[in-house]
Parts: sequence; structure tokens; C-alpha cells
Amino acid sequence: MAKETTSNKALSLKSLTKSSVWDVQENDIFRMLDAAEKDAELKDNLRHYADIIRSAFMIEDVKDDSKPVLEKYAKQGYKVGSIKFSEDQKITWAIKKRPIVRVTDLTYENIRHITAAKLIEVLDRNFGGGWDSLSQSIQDIIESGFDISTTTLPKERLHKKGGMYEKKVADGYEVLEVAKGSWVEAIFAKLKPETIKPRMRFDEPKGFGDEDDEDADVEIVDDYNSPDEDDVEIDDPNDDEINENNYRTTFDIAADPDEDAESLSDFIADE
Repeated sequence: MAKETTSNKALSLKSLTKSSVWDVQENDIFRMLDAAEKDAELKDNLRHYADIIRSAFMIEDVKDDSKPVLEKYAKQGYKVGSIKFSEDQKITWAIKKRPIVRVTDLTYENIRHITAAKLIEVLDRNFGGGWDSLSQSIQDIIESGFDISTTTLPKERLHKKGGMYEKKVADGYEVLEVAKGSWVEAIFAKLKPETIKPRMRFDEPKGFGDEDDEDADVEIVDDYNSPDEDDVEIDDPNDDEINENNYRTTFDIAADPDEDAESLSDFIADE
């Protein structure tokens, strides 16, 4: 939960995005706005930055900053601050972080800014029918930030020593148990590690667009009579007889009917 309350002094309004804004708190916003007082570019683009802030915070434009009004906002959990850009230009905002309470509060922008424990708390508050009761769009949002796996077993078998439940918890997963009569669906969640998306690089052909190479000789290859790709003879891998010396498998098959039963029908079939 510390991730949700820690102040982030490294961010500024210029570097703020609709994703990173979920990392900051109300005091951070006022600090950034205070720095904007001396930056003409920030003042001119305040509407743009306000839109980014609003994606994660509720903002009230306070016209009356009397004590009773400020106390009203404080009781509702708002932080109030003023930004003075000039003698004639001053704004007072009451801001409050948007709560993530329901599954419908989850977005692609905030899903990686909550903990697995917070996700389980949100799911527990909204659940009834298990993982499959969530809409596909909500499942997609959750799985963009978390590894999710489920299993359904009889109550007395779910916590079997050395079983899936014990292994998942030991591996750092948070778990939610959803009762289904005498059975229980266990939903395991673990934050996915950050990944860096590779960027494709297109190297410009040597000499392309270079005036010095205008007179370079161009070699034209006549491959009209070359065999087509489909005409090239390829050795059939099945020509060689498969025997114990050249056959191998890269996976082990192991089955535990209690552990691998992912549905009621799976378990019943085993019985």
C-alpha cells in the first residue's frame, strides 16, 4: 500500500502523464503548480495539464475561500491550495485523489499503480460469480497489469499441503476465495514485472540519398531463369527413421487430479 501514498518529488507538470499522475498525491500536485508560477510555458498550457490531473484527481474550483467553505472541503477529504500567477491572476483548487473502489474504477492508466492486495480488495468488494462474472473488458484491463490464474476445488482440498494454493502464495501471489456451495474458486493475482518495449530500427540503405553516390554503378541481376522458391527441393525430415537415439521431448507430463482440476466438470470426470 505504500506505493499508493508515497510522495513523488521527481515528477513535474511537464513530465506528468495520465499514467504517472496516479503515482502522485495532492501535495505533489500543489508543489508542481507552485513551480509553474514562474514558468510562462506552463501557465499558457495550464488547461492541458489540468486535464491530465483530472484523470486521477477530482478538482473543484473554489470561488469562496472562507473558513466554513474550506472546512467543508477538508471534511470531504480534499486538499485546498492557491496558485498565484500574477497580481490579477489567482486560482484556488480543492483536489482529491479519485478512489479505486469498484472494478469499474480500474483503467489501463491506473492498473499498474495499485498493489495486488488492493486489487484483491476491489475484487472482493464486487464479486459474486467469480472471475468469469467480470466483463471481458475488465478482465483485459486487469490482465494488462497482473498475472491472473484461477482454480476451483472442494473446500477441504483447496488448502492441501504442497498444493497449488500453497505454491502460489509462496511465489508472492495474493489470493481471493469465492465460495461456490461446497466448492471454492481461488483467484490468484501478482503484479507483472515492468517490460521495456523494443523499438524497431530501420537503417537507411548505404548511399541512399547521398549526392556523392549519384554516379555509382548499379548491378542488375537477371534471375528470370532462377528456380522459384517453391521449386527448391527440401529434404523431408520424415525421411530419417525416428528411433530411440534421435527422439526427445522437451516437456514433462505430470498430473495431479486434485491440483489440475480447473472446473467442476474436470473433477467429476476424475471421480
